[in-house]
Amino acid sequence: MINIESPANKRIALVAHDNMKREMLEWATEHKDELNRHTLIATGSTGKLIADSTGLKIERMRSGPLGGDQQIGARISEAGIDILLFFWDPLEPQPHDPDIRALLRIAVVWNIPVACNRASADFILSSPLIGATYQRRVPKY
Repeated sequence: MINIESPANKRIALVAHDNMKREMLEWATEHKDELNRHTLIATGSTGKLIADSTGLKIERMRSGPLGGDQQIGARISEAGIDILLFFWDPLEPQPHDPDIRALLRIAVVWNIPVACNRASADFILSSPLIGATYQRRVPKY
């Protein structure tokens, strides 16, 4: 096992399926002040929606179906993302489901917290660890 340090200023990825974008936007608006303390990365349309509506500074990747999920996964594997907030729609099949599964898999492999809904995102953002450095343990493959 090796340790990877997550900084106090977390790098948070924001991803939402089309049917969940409104919920992600509402959540981000409610937590704008806390999110503003961290570095935000998002898939294209999710990032644009949140940035335009809240004024938060967000680094935008491509849209999910155009490779944005994979870009976020690559960033996770390079220790460039500390938390994944992925509001996915469990009731709607997605044409890029293999990419979604790969993103969730890489988040688990690299031992980063993942929130798939508003409640889990609330728990992560309200954790005392959100503003502290944290040593993640990951397998040495």
